[in-house]
Amino acid sequence: MIRSFVVALLLLVTAGCATKYQEMGFTGGVTAQQVTTDTYRIVARGNAYTSGTAIQDFVLLKAAETAVAAGATHFGIVGGADASSAQTINTPGTMQTTVVGRTAFSTYSPGSSTTLIKPGQDVYVRLVRLRPGEAPPPGAISAQEIITFVGSRVQRPS
Repeated sequence: MIRSFVVALLLLVTAGCATKYQEMGFTGGVTAQQVTTDTYRIVARGNAYTSGTAIQDFVLLKAAETAVAAGATHFGIVGGADASSAQTINTPGTMQTTVVGRTAFSTYSPGSSTTLIKPGQDVYVRLVRLRPGEAPPPGAISAQEIITFVGSRVQRPS
């Protein structure tokens, strides 16, 4: 029982709370890595308290910010992979025996297993630069709309 509490407390202290939208760090985050002139790999990782939806928002927002910074108006998702990971934490059972006179009393507390899922995604995006009045290609996503709509709900570090 005490070991389970210690493990839970340790996880709480090391993990803190859900990963915020930030550069990649100890608790996760998001980063953009240029692959070609107009293609970027967006890498996002969360801790066990981060939802898969938050990681999707991180990827979209980073892609949009990267597009705008590079002078693009839109981006298209050209590939991706789930990069989530699972970690199982096992705590051992304990047995405590108390002897009273010539009688022994034993109490057994079973161990436990907890699986933590850390969501992650690796997504490849291609930037699209449109001139005023030019129609976006099929599947292109407006960078400015993502910044407006997704950016407003993403939790950022204080």
